[in-house]
Amino acid sequence: MTAVHNAALSQTQYASDRLRPVRIWLYAMAAFVLVMVVVGGITRLTESGLSITSWKPISGIIPPLNDADWAAEFDAYKQIPQYQVNNSWMSVDDFKVIFFWEYIHRLLGRLLGVVFIVPFLVFLAQKRFTPRLAMPLFGLFLLGGFQGLLGWWMVSSGLSELTSVSQYRLAAHLTAASLLFIALIYVPRSLEPGRVADPAAGNNIGWAGLLLVLIVLQIAAGAFVAGLDAGMGYNTWPLMDGALVPEGLGVMQPWWKNLFENALTVQFIHRTIAYVIVAYVAVMVWQQRSAGGYSGVHGWLPRLAFLVLLQVVLGIGTLLMHVPISLAVGHQALAFMLAGVTVAYLADLRRAARIGD
Repeated sequence: MTAVHNAALSQTQYASDRLRPVRIWLYAMAAFVLVMVVVGGITRLTESGLSITSWKPISGIIPPLNDADWAAEFDAYKQIPQYQVNNSWMSVDDFKVIFFWEYIHRLLGRLLGVVFIVPFLVFLAQKRFTPRLAMPLFGLFLLGGFQGLLGWWMVSSGLSELTSVSQYRLAAHLTAASLLFIALIYVPRSLEPGRVADPAAGNNIGWAGLLLVLIVLQIAAGAFVAGLDAGMGYNTWPLMDGALVPEGLGVMQPWWKNLFENALTVQFIHRTIAYVIVAYVAVMVWQQRSAGGYSGVHGWLPRLAFLVLLQVVLGIGTLLMHVPISLAVGHQALAFMLAGVTVAYLADLRRAARIGD
């Protein structure tokens, strides 16, 4: 009778969980953003991002359909410095390859808006969430739209003077994507029903929160590395230019420019943040092991440690092999997955702390 009663109770809870479709939808949106990050990484690494020189949110959905359309797009591309300085050898067939990646990236961005707003309106009509929850969810939609604006702002930086996009704008675009991804994980995880074990979990909230900040900072630093092609140089490890701390980190004036415009310094910063994250996670794992192990909500910690080590190996491999596209894209995607696992851990810690109170 107990087993039957438990099964019936489980079915009742499942049926009454009106937010379950909302959580699935938000997790699917997070996966969609991750796919966009992968395609965006390929677009960047193949230097395809400047192939479409205009922003047409609606009519841009239709790609070139005939030779005249392709000629017009190619002629527009010929007017920008990237073609004139780096790609004057291109034929229209070569241009079609780089156009493809930028077109797919923009198309996915438009599709993301549709697959967000349509279910949102359906769930709103079904009253699956309260107005109090509807406003933050709509805020996520606006954040996604802002991400599109940032994308065009980034592209526009490479249409007149530069042969690639500004590393500052690339960092803003990628960091905003990471914040959107994090929010799309945190919100549904916070809405999970049921109890979370460990009423003392509040002690780890600060640790997990700071780790998340470090990971976002590292994603931004990685964007500066990509924007300056800094990974193409100093392809040794653990030494960098023959030393643990290379010379020339502060050659630019004023000094702060080295942090964002000196390829040597930018790569050194990216390496240093990685070391800090590894040490920080090691302390978290050791501390929790001493405090009682990894049961309940702390089951996230061993996964975090594994992903951090995998990310380090992938990063070193990407560097030593002179940034092959497959490893570089995997490195970027894994950074987002690491942020996702960290924010899931943080959300569970906060739920457990609320129950503990």
